[in-house]
Amino acid sequence: MSEVVIYPLGKVKQAVEAIGMGVSYAHEDLVFLEHNAFLLQFTDSAGQVLVHRNVEAEPEELAGALARLKAEGQVAGLLFTEGCPYRLTPVDEANIQVEFLE
Repeated sequence: MSEVVIYPLGKVKQAVEAIGMGVSYAHEDLVFLEHNAFLLQFTDSAGQVLVHRNVEAEPEELAGALARLKAEGQVAGLLFTEGCPYRLTPVDEANIQVEFLE
């Protein structure tokens, strides 16, 4: 029997909303935001969340939003750390492929 992992999605959602963004979809350890500038990923470390940045987003926009997200995370007991760039590619009408560019 596999162990059930419970991620702090509620805390993440509150931090994201506090900076004026919203969560559009969560799947396993990934959290998709309404604006695809960031993609969040839970880690095995309690309270640590990776913030991956979309290669199509403007770096200047991301810097301010990431700083605000990190500050909100501290209030909520979360550690938002920078992940890697990613790209979204449509597979068909209902699916997308997430490609992490390390």
